Formats: sequence, structure tokens, C-alpha cells
Amino acid sequence: MSKNDLILQTGVFLNQVRENTDSNMKCFLPSPKDFPQLKNDTFLRAARGEETEHVPVWCMRQAGRYLPEFRESRAGKDFFETCQSPEACCELTLQPLRRFPFDAAIIFSDILVVPQAMGMDVQMVAGKGPTFPEPLKEPEDLQRLQVKVDTDKELGYVFRAITLTRHKIEGKVPLIGFSGAPWTLMSYMIEGGGSNTHSKAKRWLYQHPEASHMLLKMLTDVIVEYLLGQVAAGAQALQVFESHAGILGPAEFKEFSLPYLRDIACRVKDKLKEAGQDVPMIVFAKDAHYALEELSQSNYEVVGLDWTIDPLSARERTGGKVSLQGNMDPCALYAPKERISDIVKKMLEGFGTRGYIANLGHGVYPDMEPENIGAFVEAVHQHSKQMIKQI
Repeated sequence: MSKNDLILQTGVFLNQVRENTDSNMKCFLPSPKDFPQLKNDTFLRAARGEETEHVPVWCMRQAGRYLPEFRESRAGKDFFETCQSPEACCELTLQPLRRFPFDAAIIFSDILVVPQAMGMDVQMVAGKGPTFPEPLKEPEDLQRLQVKVDTDKELGYVFRAITLTRHKIEGKVPLIGFSGAPWTLMSYMIEGGGSNTHSKAKRWLYQHPEASHMLLKMLTDVIVEYLLGQVAAGAQALQVFESHAGILGPAEFKEFSLPYLRDIACRVKDKLKEAGQDVPMIVFAKDAHYALEELSQSNYEVVGLDWTIDPLSARERTGGKVSLQGNMDPCALYAPKERISDIVKKMLEGFGTRGYIANLGHGVYPDMEPENIGAFVEAVHQHSKQMIKQI
């Protein structure tokens, strides 16, 4: 045998070993089927307006820096590299469930993975937050974006994290998938990061309305596929975050946000219906109190509320068309535990116990005491059980 033949045969052998290794590795990856049976469906029943034994509760950003184990897990690691690790995301998602009896978990990820999938560079800068080194400046910059996104390829790490977490959560509570909404993502992509005025993004709405609608449509198409992929991976509910809704006035919201929120819900539900699936969807449009009526008719089962909305008013304005979620001021968690209990009781009395999911009006802040989160969860369960018994 010549030296070249030996090299050739060795190469063939090594390729076979790699193929077999890859095949075996795939066998060890959890499959999005045969999930453990769900033991606590209180959150899902409340989302659909059904009767429950207690009001379910979870917190936005419940997997976060307020937990010492979260900070330890994240120490010295790049944020988006963490987001791209299914094992890391699974662990961070499960951490709060080990401490508190939440009724739902939300997968650890970030809304800005969608702009990344479309070809934009996004970095998490210490002390500054998410940063786009090359934001969109003029309509011509839309040509830089990837229009047709292969979500399995570009965002498959999120799907794998969901599947892994569904198995690891062992049916304890439902798992929520999520995405940022088109306008919120558009704002980040143009502003280049966080902003107080969002003036660069809003300038597009007034100077370049056609290009704005083009970008919003592009984002909507990706988000629909992304959310469907999350359900296929095992997500049992979906939340769409329109975090920057309040920066828009009522007219601008109705033109540049609401149609796309509706389109996302309708398209996702139509596809799921074809597959015989029923997954409740939540829309959280922060500070959009002016649009409660419209949001309650936007094809979502649940409307999330921030703390600036009166519970009784929200019930009246939504007319029983949807379940409601929220809306305790996150800063109320700085109060003593007894005061937290009183605040929760008053909130429950305002919303009632049917078709309601307790939550904060925004996310948990990094400097909050974990014990106070526990007091919040305990108060929701305790007071709601007492209220339901009295009905």
C-alpha cells in the first residue's frame, strides 16, 4: 500500500468516526416530544379564563441578577454567548423555580436575538447595555438585513434551550417562549441601543413611513417563524413584548405597532390551528394604556399591564374579552414583607381571581431581595385561595 493510499484510507476512517460521533451526539440531545406530563396547569387555565384553585403568578425577569446563583453562573461570561448555550439557558431558567413556587417559567433569552438573526451585530456592553455598533441610519441600510431568515439555523439554539428545559423542568410548570415586538426591535436597531426619547427611530416613522413599514413587515415575518419554532420546540405559551409602546402616541401606535401585533397573533394561531395546537398568547405593550380596548381585540388571550393602569378600569375597558396579567409596581418589592402582602391583596381585589395572572408591571430589578420575591409569590397564592373559597 502506498503512502497516499494509507493517508486516503485514514481520512475515510476519520470521517466515518466523526459521522458516527455526530450521530451518537444527536441521540443524546433531547427530542421535542415525550415531554414529562404537566403537573401544574394553573397558568394555562387562567390564560384561557377558566376557573383555578388560586391565581397563578410568575415574574418578568424572574431569571435575573437579583439571584446570587444567577450572578455566579454568569460571572465572566459574554451575555449573548450565554444566550446561545442551551445548557446555560436551561439552568438560568430553572434557578428561580428551585427557590419559589412560581406557576410558570419563561425561557432565558433576549429579544435582540432576532436582529442578530437578521444579520446585525449586537453586543452587551458593561455599564451601557445592548449596543449596535452599526445601527440602521437611513432606509438604504435595510439592504444590509437578511430578509429570509432560516430560523432553525439562526435561532436553533433557542429552540434547543426550550426543548432541554421542557425535559428538565419535569412538568413542574408550563414554559413560556417569547419575542420582542416589531416596533420595539425596530427602535433598538435604529437607536443603536437604549434611549430616553427614541427620536432616531421615531424620525423614521415621520420621514420614512414606507421604509418603516417595510422594516416592521420584515421583522414580523421573522417573529412569526420564530414563535412557531418555539412552540414546535416545546413552548406552552408565548409572550410578545412591545416594551417601547409608550413612546408612541395613540395614532402612531395604531399605525406602526398594533397592526403588526395583530398580524403576529393571527398568523401564529392559524398555523398552530392547522397542526391542531392551542397555545395561549400574551401581549405586553408597556405604557399603552390608551390602547387597552384595541389590545383586548388583537387576538391574544392575555393582555399584560404595567403598574400605571388601575385594575378596575382595565377590567371595565377590556370587557371580559381577555385575561389580564400584571401589574404590581416592581418597586413595591422594596417594601417590608407585610406591606407587600397588603399591596398584593388590594391588587387581587381589583382584578378578581378569574382570568387573571399575577405579575409585576415590568421586570424584577437587579438589586431586589430574593426573599421579597418569595413574599410576593406567597401573598398571591395565600390571598387568592382565601378569596376563591369565599366566592
